[in-house]
Amino acid sequence: MTKWTPTVLSAAFLVVLFMNPAVPPARAAGGGGGGGGPPGEDIMRPPPASKPTPGARSSHRGKKNPDKQSLFDDPAFAKGYRDAYATIYERHDYTSAIEQLQALGHDDFANVANLIGYSYRKLGDYRLSQVWYERALKSDPNHVLTWNYYGLWQIEQGNRDQAQYHLNRIAAICGTDCEEYRTLAAALEQPPGTTLVY
Repeated sequence: MTKWTPTVLSAAFLVVLFMNPAVPPARAAGGGGGGGGPPGEDIMRPPPASKPTPGARSSHRGKKNPDKQSLFDDPAFAKGYRDAYATIYERHDYTSAIEQLQALGHDDFANVANLIGYSYRKLGDYRLSQVWYERALKSDPNHVLTWNYYGLWQIEQGNRDQAQYHLNRIAAICGTDCEEYRTLAAALEQPPGTTLVY
């Protein structure tokens, strides 16, 4: 039987902390958003219609969850996702995109929840955007594009320490050479109050 001394308890706490890091609490928000398109063209380019696997290039680096990824094997889901993606990044019609994404019936899937969060952020609804980013990270704590977009959200809210935390999470997932790391790092280098274009 293990004797729970302060040293053993501290070690156990650190093991649990590092094996299951919590998403940091975000601060209350308001304010405007940035404009422009997505940070990583190679990550954000919609997949060709003949290959219904947009999640494969996405935003998640590392171990895939076969149950979640199988959604893209459904042609109806893949087409609906591609259509919503185009509505966001080609037409910048975020309200319609939210409706399209929610109509897919899988808004607990990280790719879908992240795009809903992104759309709300572009509409300036930071409260709802935060809810969806957190939902995406609950579904997939290693969804690197959500960490990127939520980090940009943090910068727009003036939460630079939280954005740095997000940058560190991205580095742990995909390193410092991935597009998500580079774009968030570049945004953090901008002076506070700079309008972001992501």
